[in-house]
Amino acid sequence: MTTAKDDHRQTSKERILMEQINSLKREDEMLQNILAVDVWAIAKTMDEFHPGFWAAFMKNREQALKRFMDEVIKAKPVDVKRPPFLR
Repeated sequence: MTTAKDDHRQTSKERILMEQINSLKREDEMLQNILAVDVWAIAKTMDEFHPGFWAAFMKNREQALKRFMDEVIKAKPVDVKRPPFLR
């Protein structure tokens, strides 16, 4: 049998855990934003020194993304129980 004191402790622990998770989510989002700005700044600077760099960068990025998606699809296990259009 749990007591009100135990319930309060559990609720308090859950609240603290949720606060920590939310803090980590905010920090992760901030890091992603910083990385995006860094990549943009590097590409912008390179485009000033080597015109056309940004276009080549984006083309290479698109090709890399396609290769990555192909690899993910190939590595995905086939579930024969799912309909073919959801495999």
